[in-house]
Order: sequence, then structure tokens, then C-alpha cells
Amino acid sequence: MHVTGGCFCGQVRYEAEVDPAQVFICHCTDCQRHSGTAYGVVVAVPPGGFRLLRGSLKTFDKTADSGRVRVLSFCPDCGTRIHATAKGDPEGFTGLRLGTVDQRAELRPVAQVFCRSALGWVQDLGGVPAYPGGRPG
Repeated sequence: MHVTGGCFCGQVRYEAEVDPAQVFICHCTDCQRHSGTAYGVVVAVPPGGFRLLRGSLKTFDKTADSGRVRVLSFCPDCGTRIHATAKGDPEGFTGLRLGTVDQRAELRPVAQVFCRSALGWVQDLGGVPAYPGGRPG
């Protein structure tokens, strides 16, 4: 599937080919921390499937608990995470942050990973009040 996307401030724009059958919710503690929320959501990009159209990306190497190094890319202006890939492995998994994809509503997660790190309340949001706009009052 062909998608377009970009960062929060608009300085970075990209296009990519993604696999809609590979959309994952990741509950690892790294995703929790660098997303600033309960989990991250990514869609797989095959090797060579990402093309930067505007702006530049800054990178940060993060060693995971497994010892594998992931190269995290982000907008140098607003800090929006764009994607991550395995360092030194051009055929390794590249995860494009779903929130940066313009067509994100068309991409539904197929699995959740690293669930041992999931926050206890994530699977039970049914009882939390929901509002169509911002929080009331």
C-alpha cells in the first residue's frame, strides 16, 4: 500500500510502501518511554520502501534489552518519531510510526507484541468515559 506522511511541525514529509498485513501494537518499555504513552504502533516497510520527500531526519541508536541496536529516526525540529530499523541490517524490520501516516485510519493492527510489558489498564478501556471532543469542563 502506498502511503504519505510527515511530522507534527510539517518540516518532514515522506512517502512509503507499507504492508497493511503487518501493523503492530508494541508494548515494550522502550516504545512506552519514547512515545510518551502506553504503547507504540508501527506498520512494516519493506527494504527500500521509504522515501524522504522534504526535510531531514536525525537518528539515535538505541540498544534494546535483547542487545540488538535499533536506529530511531525523528524530525530534528519537533522531535516526532518517524521510523526505526535494525542497525546494520538492511533487510531487518523497519517500523514506520503509524501516527505519522496520513492514511492511518486505513491501517488496522493485526497483533500486539511485548505484552509482558503492557500496562495493566490498556486492555480494559471500556469503562473509561469517552467524549467526542476535548475533556469536559
